[in-house]
Amino acid sequence: MKSIFKGLRATAFGIAALGASSLAAEELRIGTASQGGAFYPVGQAISTLIGSHADGLTMVPVVTQGSVQNPRLVNTGEVEIAITNNNLSVLANKGVGPYKKSGAMNLRAIGPLHFSVLHMMTLDGSDVSSVADLKGKRIAVGPAGGGTIPFLTQVLGLYDLTMDDIVPSFLSYSDGFSQLADGNVDAAFALSGYPAGAVMQAQANKKLKYIALTDADIEAALGKYPNYNKVVIPADVYGTDADGMLLGVNNMLIVDAGMSDDTAMKITAAIYDNMDEFRAENAHARQIEVERATTLKIPLHPGAAAYFAK
Repeated sequence: MKSIFKGLRATAFGIAALGASSLAAEELRIGTASQGGAFYPVGQAISTLIGSHADGLTMVPVVTQGSVQNPRLVNTGEVEIAITNNNLSVLANKGVGPYKKSGAMNLRAIGPLHFSVLHMMTLDGSDVSSVADLKGKRIAVGPAGGGTIPFLTQVLGLYDLTMDDIVPSFLSYSDGFSQLADGNVDAAFALSGYPAGAVMQAQANKKLKYIALTDADIEAALGKYPNYNKVVIPADVYGTDADGMLLGVNNMLIVDAGMSDDTAMKITAAIYDNMDEFRAENAHARQIEVERATTLKIPLHPGAAAYFAK
């Protein structure tokens, strides 16, 4: 009798354990960037929303090299979802630019995030006033493998310049703008949401100015690179004498096309049904224009498309 009871108890325990296991939430990983950038805290906030509002899902932010690497990580399954931008997502799906070795990918968008703006700055009083003036200058171009470099390469190309025409320093944004404030480089670039912490830190010690783009410059850039946008940063953001008229690119959440429609829709709903909560937790979320979901440069995942079609 005791052995039968033990067997029944063991069976009941096994059934209970199986039930608990089947109810366990699926943990997803979101590729962000370094902890000093904008992507990591955005990923943290998104992870919180998923844990609170997506039944059966949890999410953890993963430190990565940023927007260039993230499509590769989704493609290889090392993360299930990641942050990148319009420009890079298009290149990744075509298998061109930084993704030639990876080959064409099959990425889909979940929805829009904040803009990343190509901050192009120098010290107030510098003789560098335009992109053309960068020839031969020492430039902090962001970390190797980061999203700033392919963007900067295209901007230089508008002026018939290449990376060979400048003296690049591959530094983190914080280090690059610190070197600018110390006079060790002539200009610093950062593809980041605004206000960017690295720029804020530098302008606390030195007055900065934008490397100006004219309306004609921006029109030419948008004509050649339709994935870009014109973004105006008000002068009071960084204490500059004039507003910054800059080029930006819309960031987005990407997943592999093979993600189930149900999972994609749960993720989308957890984020975009709760924008007030998202904006309260993260300053960059206040710049998200949800209506841009229909203008992203790669297709929406069917689960996300079903959400936005409601």
